[in-house]
Amino acid sequence: MTAYRRFRDVRQFGPVQVATFYDGHGHERHTAACTAPRCDFSAEYNNRSAAELAARTHRCPA
Repeated sequence: MTAYRRFRDVRQFGPVQVATFYDGHGHERHTAACTAPRCDFSAEYNNRSAAELAARTHRCPA
């Protein structure tokens, strides 16, 4: 069973999207995910600045 996440404050940095959501425990989390084909990069972070840094420095291997 997958969790339904409602993303807010979505921003795009090149092919990477950064968004904020609440996890199952009610904590605010931030995610960065690459939208390029065949790139499986995605990660969750505790603060927004870490997610944006990951988005800015991400290089797609494809």
